[in-house]
Amino acid sequence: MKRVVAALIRKDGNLLICQRTRHQTMPLKWEFPGGKIEEGEQPRDALRRELEEELGINAVIGDEVERFRHEYPNGSAVELRFYDVREYAGEIENRIFREVRWAPPVELPSYDFLEADLKLVKDLAAGKLAP
Repeated sequence: MKRVVAALIRKDGNLLICQRTRHQTMPLKWEFPGGKIEEGEQPRDALRRELEEELGINAVIGDEVERFRHEYPNGSAVELRFYDVREYAGEIENRIFREVRWAPPVELPSYDFLEADLKLVKDLAAGKLAP
């Protein structure tokens, strides 16, 4: 099972969301920034590394907000861990995505998110996970 970490980066009541490029798996889907946990890596360290690679920021990784498993129709499964990120050093720089943008939580369901993120997207939009 693939283990994945992702960040809920918040600013002024909005969340940072990222759109995959046409050349990535699941092209043009929206997601929260993050990535795979490498062998022997701790989840928070993996997320810190991924955010530096993808966005050029040095993030302070906060509390784990949500954790769940998702199985795709093709049988592949992921364990997702989402962490709160309220502080970071540096300017956000789009290094790998087609687009990055700040979105209010209530608007998240209007974006075409990865299937594995949909439960969290609904919870955030409904205000179940307070900013």
